[in-house]
Amino acid sequence: MFKLIFIKELKEIIQSSRFTISFAVCSVLIILSFFMGAQNFLASKAQYEAAVQENRNQIAANTEWTMVEHTISLPPQPLSTIVNGISNDIGRNIEMRGRGELRANNTRFNDEPIFAIFRFMDLEFIFGIVLSLFAIIFAYDAINGEKVSGTLKLCFANSVSRATFIGGKLAGSFVGLSVALLIPFLIGCALLPILGIQLSSDEWVRLALIILSGLAYFGLFLALAMGISAMASRPSNSFLIGLVVWIFAVLIVPRASVLISGRLVEVPNVDEITAQKNRYRIQLFNEDRPKMANFSVPDGTEPSEVMSLFSSHMSELSSTRQEKIDAFTERINEEYANKRKRQEEVALGLSRISPTSVFTLASTELAGTSLRLQNRFMDSANEYQNVYSNFMTEKTGQDGGGGFRMIMITSDDQEEPEYLDPNEMPQFEYSRASLGEVTENSLIDIGLLILFNLLFFGGAFVAFLRYDLR
Repeated sequence: MFKLIFIKELKEIIQSSRFTISFAVCSVLIILSFFMGAQNFLASKAQYEAAVQENRNQIAANTEWTMVEHTISLPPQPLSTIVNGISNDIGRNIEMRGRGELRANNTRFNDEPIFAIFRFMDLEFIFGIVLSLFAIIFAYDAINGEKVSGTLKLCFANSVSRATFIGGKLAGSFVGLSVALLIPFLIGCALLPILGIQLSSDEWVRLALIILSGLAYFGLFLALAMGISAMASRPSNSFLIGLVVWIFAVLIVPRASVLISGRLVEVPNVDEITAQKNRYRIQLFNEDRPKMANFSVPDGTEPSEVMSLFSSHMSELSSTRQEKIDAFTERINEEYANKRKRQEEVALGLSRISPTSVFTLASTELAGTSLRLQNRFMDSANEYQNVYSNFMTEKTGQDGGGGFRMIMITSDDQEEPEYLDPNEMPQFEYSRASLGEVTENSLIDIGLLILFNLLFFGGAFVAFLRYDLR
């Protein structure tokens, strides 16, 4: 009987007008998201390559390493084609210094602010918003609709158990809709290499896991809607209840979790932190002013040695001052990072009440565009800072602390200096997360998606056991 109910549900799904319209809309949206994602990635890649080339040109235009302003850039993530995550929201460029705090700036929205309003359309949006709503539309009358039409009595006139009936209906609905959705997904995947997006074998596996997670997310909303249909007496009531639940799960809970975590864990804003650092920096500089003003040279010092002694004196003051600033900045940043991490943990923990947040966290983690992206970029930049500092010290003889620079003016009859070779500059390499890392980090959320499926199906089954078939 399970097979008969499964096939019956499958046929009803495929032959319904709801399926035709939904399939057409979803196909267009999915294929369009792949196409737009590919265009977005290619544009980001072109901007990244232009930024790298401009930095090389800037180096090549100088004759002294002391005059070089070096900038490193975050390479675009290939799977941001599919799931944008925070890839467009974080700074992509960091002005490198030998010492001191590094800051990322210039987000994608700086170049195209219109997308900050309307955002990009990706698979996370399609699964999270569109397909979850379609699941409600398809299953809101799965039980009470058959009761109203009279087919439920006819079905149970035969020897059919309730477990077989609801299991067959859910399996038929899920398979019919999922197989139909896989068609535009496969077309979208085939478009990627055609559009110039070359994914590695690891990235194809991660893309497959994203799609499977999305289907699991879609399935839990089917089970949820079927359970509501088994509890409500009329299809109109079950649709209204399902819509309210969808609004809470998709729109309210994820945003409310951020607001609640902000109340539970207070974190100073960036402006306050910056002002605190600037006040300390000014305080130290004012303390060094008398030492600068009281600079003197021993009697009998050759005039040619005065500038050298003055430069050494200023460099020593600058180095000592920078060490204090670095220690203070490190302490302030560590306190800020710990508070922000606690706030994020609270927010993400509360948001996991919603299956939408769980899917978002799983998909962005697998795509490499989660909150870890910014942390990995800054960690890679801080590691590179040591390499850059050693290189600049070797080239200039300065410690990289900044604060004072001597510029020698040469006469016209001197030999024309050579321009710098940008290939000498050590290359910055961003450390991408491996397949093993992203899989391990997303296991909790993938497990929660499976758990939600079991809970919602169990709830639907229990509700149907108590359902009045008359």
